[in-house]
Amino acid sequence: MTGQGAQERHRATPWGDARAVAAREGRAGPTRSRRAAPEHALGRVLAEPLVALTDLPSFDTSAMDGWAVAGPGPWAVAGSGSVLAGHATAAELPDGSAVRIATGARVPPGATAVVRAEHSRTEADGARLHAEREVLPGQDIRPRGQECRSGDELLPAGSPVTPAVLGLAAAAGYDELPVVEQPRVEVLVLGDELLTAGLPHDGLIRDALGPMLGPWLAALGADVVATRRIGDDAEALYAAVTGSPADVVVTTGGTAAGPVDHVHPVLRKAGAELLVDGVKVRPGHPMLLARLGTGTHLVGLPGNPLAAVSGLLTLAEPLLRGLAGRPAPEPYRLPVRDEVHGHPYDTRLVPVVRRAGQAVPLHYNGPAMLRGIAAADGLVVVPPGGAAPGDVLEILGLPWPSTTEGCFT
Repeated sequence: MTGQGAQERHRATPWGDARAVAAREGRAGPTRSRRAAPEHALGRVLAEPLVALTDLPSFDTSAMDGWAVAGPGPWAVAGSGSVLAGHATAAELPDGSAVRIATGARVPPGATAVVRAEHSRTEADGARLHAEREVLPGQDIRPRGQECRSGDELLPAGSPVTPAVLGLAAAAGYDELPVVEQPRVEVLVLGDELLTAGLPHDGLIRDALGPMLGPWLAALGADVVATRRIGDDAEALYAAVTGSPADVVVTTGGTAAGPVDHVHPVLRKAGAELLVDGVKVRPGHPMLLARLGTGTHLVGLPGNPLAAVSGLLTLAEPLLRGLAGRPAPEPYRLPVRDEVHGHPYDTRLVPVVRRAGQAVPLHYNGPAMLRGIAAADGLVVVPPGGAAPGDVLEILGLPWPSTTEGCFT
């Protein structure tokens, strides 16, 4: 190993520690919140606890279509009408009486139970009602406040806003929800060699990261304000980084020490603090995380596509999760079906698919390849030295379901 290579490996942060640094930075960063209409709150997290604004239900409610009855039966049928949902309170029901009632309707005062329609019969003239099963006090009545009382905490701050949460919030009286704003991210794709259309030619290659990073970051909960392409120009990069309106700037390439690798010099010029400068992981070890004096964070991804994915999941995902107020997902582990070669010193991230309770490593997992990750359910975290068949390893999930059968194994 060369002297420079040894210095880089010594400076690099272990993979787990790098993720922890990024998560801490995210949690320590300022969060913005606002009240959002339901259609704009879905997928975000609650900025405050969700507190019930009313009792649920807000009145005693019939749980079934049938008869509201007062006292023991048989009961005299009180009129020919029905108590319907959404209508004003019915008159008090005298003891020994019954009235038809619909599901969701307010139970009349004096009623002691609801008899389901299928468990009852009326006499031929319809004047009296008989129950065909035992009637217990309170049966098939949802009492006021059964689910919650006004002021009860329904969900804590930080809970993800799912469709079910939207329903609960509406039932509890909310027209808008207090949610954490998504962190704003700007993507800067660096390099003179990148094409945005057509086939590679004359030493130029197609830009694979520009089309991929914005949607991937959005799936991680970011508000991607722009994806811009910048040539190998240090001054242009400095202006873009220091002038960005985003909370997080994500760059691609330029994180090593080559003649056109401008990210480190630009960060030094900007007075940024390097929080992670290289990670002991393959692919992707030249990734970095920095904080500018303005509070903006920069995640420097390697230029190779799978190495950039490694950087996304190692640094960008925990940083964005913290900034968005999201809790860390529960880690999950699976046994690997096959032997997985490891790096002598570094963690290795390898695309896998889940099959029959096992993680199956995929081929085409080189730093410049996307074919494996395009078919993957996740990435398996392989410790230094590798893993044998049956070893149980951590899996990093992807923010979308797989739609393949793992045809590249």
